[in-house]
Amino acid sequence: MGREPSSEMDGRGHPRRNSESSVHPVVVDSSEAMESGLVGERRSQEVRAFRTWSPWLVPLFVVANVLVFSVTMYINNCPKNSSSCVVRFLGRLSFQPFKENPLLGPSSSTLEKMGALEVNKVVNKHQGWRLITCIWLHAGVFHLLANMLSLLFIGIRLEQEFGFVRIGMLYIISGFGGSLLSALFIKASISVGASGALFGLLGGMLSELITNWTIYANKFAALFTLVVIIVINLAVGILPHVDNFAHIGGFISGFLLGFVVLIRPQFEWVSRKFVRQGYDYLPAKPKHKIYQYILWVLALILVIVGFTVGLVMLFRGINANDHCSWCHYLSCIPINGRSCKAESAYCLSSQSDNHLNLTCSSNGRQATYPLSNVSGAKILELCTQLCS
Repeated sequence: MGREPSSEMDGRGHPRRNSESSVHPVVVDSSEAMESGLVGERRSQEVRAFRTWSPWLVPLFVVANVLVFSVTMYINNCPKNSSSCVVRFLGRLSFQPFKENPLLGPSSSTLEKMGALEVNKVVNKHQGWRLITCIWLHAGVFHLLANMLSLLFIGIRLEQEFGFVRIGMLYIISGFGGSLLSALFIKASISVGASGALFGLLGGMLSELITNWTIYANKFAALFTLVVIIVINLAVGILPHVDNFAHIGGFISGFLLGFVVLIRPQFEWVSRKFVRQGYDYLPAKPKHKIYQYILWVLALILVIVGFTVGLVMLFRGINANDHCSWCHYLSCIPINGRSCKAESAYCLSSQSDNHLNLTCSSNGRQATYPLSNVSGAKILELCTQLCS
């Protein structure tokens, strides 16, 4: 998800300026001086025509994600359930064994307890809130660092340009859209992470460049750079066991929302607000171009219809894979013989005294755990490890 915001954003250009900027040491009459001063004033005000904000929401999102991860690790309490925790000196904040979670994080059962996206609970137990809570959870330290660095690189500049309200809406709604598409296609595993929301910011950047096309210089270079970054990140998502549907859903949601919430007025319209009374010689200009209004209406309709249809399909228990036989390749392409299927693990279990005995049905492996009163989610987690 990483990208260099300075090179991208600078490439998007600056407002177009008038060319007559030279100053000559000659005497001019009062009317020429007033007109020259007015033009100079217009130039200086065009530079500040679009307000800039001090970013605070994006840093707050980063802090919130770090705090949620810390709470998740505290609740996970690895030493209580395992004798091979990683970085054990951290106590109950130590990580699950590498074999179970190579990202340095909690167990899947803890993530599920904290609000991970689990389709069965969303549909059958009416826990739709998981579509939102999952975007604040992360599978491990590496996962958290990658997403938070990307959020800072992308989000800070966007919040400076458009403010916390619009960027906050773009982030949350895109994350929801990513979760929704993921839930429609991925049924056999849980999903966590802010990647869908981050792809929404990338999608919003792309649509913002398109809808505000006329006010940018170097637009083709900026468009090419942005498209390359998006394609690379989506390509990474086709690796096995990466939830690319969340990426795609977030990107589409952010792309459509960008036409709605990131639209900007023409510079000619903005400039009229700064002209002194009595010097309003500029021709009247509409606030937005016609194509901006058309894109705004179409995008808003598509967002509303898409979310409505997606939610209806989800809560009716419809598996989108049944209606699209090739769509699973958008999220995973088998590489070097690695399977994309999340195979279910089956184990025979028995409880004796304070010990849990498990036997994997697929490979015959057996294990005994010093546990009592174990939940079904914990047994499934241990069974998955045993059968892997």
